[in-house]
Amino acid sequence: MLYYLILAFQAYCIYHLFKNGNAYYWVFVILFLPVAGSIIYLVTQVYNKRDAEKIQDGIVSIINPTKKVKDLEKRLRFSETYQNRVNLADAYLANRDFYSAIAQYEEALKDKSQNHFYIITKLIDAYFKVEDYHKVIAYAEMIKDKHEFDKSRAQFVFGLAQDKLGNFEAAESSLKQIDIRYSFYEERLQLAKLLIERQKADEAKEILQDIVNESQNMTAPNKRMYRNTVSEATKVLSEIEV
Repeated sequence: MLYYLILAFQAYCIYHLFKNGNAYYWVFVILFLPVAGSIIYLVTQVYNKRDAEKIQDGIVSIINPTKKVKDLEKRLRFSETYQNRVNLADAYLANRDFYSAIAQYEEALKDKSQNHFYIITKLIDAYFKVEDYHKVIAYAEMIKDKHEFDKSRAQFVFGLAQDKLGNFEAAESSLKQIDIRYSFYEERLQLAKLLIERQKADEAKEILQDIVNESQNMTAPNKRMYRNTVSEATKVLSEIEV
């Protein structure tokens, strides 16, 4: 049992390392010093009090990826509350079980006593993942007049769906709302690529240059988190400057 716990401990550290783009030499530290190396990695690269629960959940999910979903399914069967249903839908979405997530979110919508803004944004995301762009538009239309919708991830996905359906002008208007300094790095990179496809290289270049410049002032955790995004932005920028 101890052996498998150590393997799970190492697996979580290596997963975190690659996900956050940390230095590759940590792989050797973790593998050749199984317990001590993993502890050193956690203390220096991951751990603080607020992260403790996330680390525990991460290790459990590696040992048994479906455990959280199964536990939430049992909880919902025991007590069919709105929050239990939403928690299960969120877990399905995180596990990329999009159709199960959609089914639970839409069931939760039947509770007329709740503010459904949150689950509608999740439905927008889930329906985009299954390429049902008309549903994305329909749900976005339900909340697009809410102030929380402005400059949100949901508005960006709305724009992507508009683009997929050929409504390019409306799509560009929606997508440009997230072009905000020091935020939405991945979305802004995606926007730049779409602008390049639309033969708007100058606008794309400006966005990409902003991302690269802003990366110089990122905190260390953000540099690790967005390393791949910044690298891709730099690559695309160099290609359109040729």
